[in-house]
Amino acid sequence: MCTAATYQTKDFYMGRTLDYEFSYGEKIAIMPRNYPLQFRHDGKKITHYALIGMAHVIDDYPLYYDAVNEKGLGMAGLNFVGNACYNDVQENVRNVAQYEFIPWILSQCASLNEAKKLIKEMNLVKTPYNEQLPAASLHWIIADKSGCITVESVKEGLKVYENPVGVLTNNPAFDKQMFNLNNYMSLSPRQPENMFSKELDLKTYSRGMGALGLPGDLSSMSRFVRVAFTKMNAKSKSSEKESVNQFFHILGSVEQQRGCCEVTEEKYEITIYTSCWNSQKGIYYYTTYDRRQITAVNMHKINLDGQQLICYPMLNDEEFYEQN
Repeated sequence: MCTAATYQTKDFYMGRTLDYEFSYGEKIAIMPRNYPLQFRHDGKKITHYALIGMAHVIDDYPLYYDAVNEKGLGMAGLNFVGNACYNDVQENVRNVAQYEFIPWILSQCASLNEAKKLIKEMNLVKTPYNEQLPAASLHWIIADKSGCITVESVKEGLKVYENPVGVLTNNPAFDKQMFNLNNYMSLSPRQPENMFSKELDLKTYSRGMGALGLPGDLSSMSRFVRVAFTKMNAKSKSSEKESVNQFFHILGSVEQQRGCCEVTEEKYEITIYTSCWNSQKGIYYYTTYDRRQITAVNMHKINLDGQQLICYPMLNDEEFYEQN
């Protein structure tokens, strides 16, 4: 499955892992301001905010997994299978197909506050992109430097949660993930002390026993706890290199290695890519399973007033440097 997180140093960062057993040929896609954006049920936008993110591109249309716009608002969709429930098209509301939720928000909202207001007008519908691509079961994390929310469309209706931890994984629902953190309130990065019994002479037996009890399995609940603890205790200096490097280490705490998570016989989930974007500078960083070197694409180095989608295939070959 997947994990997303936010991180604040001097600038605001956000990103995610995509964990799956195969790739759809994802590309870094920049949508300039004048790319004609046709929504299925909500008309056409000729001009809008530019955005950059990871997408499966089909018919010159980016199906974004995650993205950030030129104003610093970011968004990612993560699997929510078994819980996600979308509506039928209704009259007198703004119907938004699930697959276009990310560009619908990011093309017209300059801030998290604007996104919250726009979501109140939305009816999230189950219209698929085409017959071969049914509506994916997702929930979303939306954030900028002012805060973070989680959006879940379930059978009870559309839920919008304040997300104070700035983390999202998969099932169960976000409120249950947050409640589960109560079970880990005693976690500490410090060496543990004997709280078990005064009658037992219990001692630490090595250095580096901080975070004793932190869950280490690959389930979404455990990943939520682990990345939340890692993120909220991570220390970084404020430079771009140090901030980005630390962010990749944070998400590295929940990476999936081939062979550890079998989904069907001889099919294994792996972390296909990890992304990190500087929301204020519009720089999209990524690594892949086969390329650990961080690669960057800067949206402001192209003409953002253009009309054509700009795509960059992910670099996927590891480079080894031999030191002589």
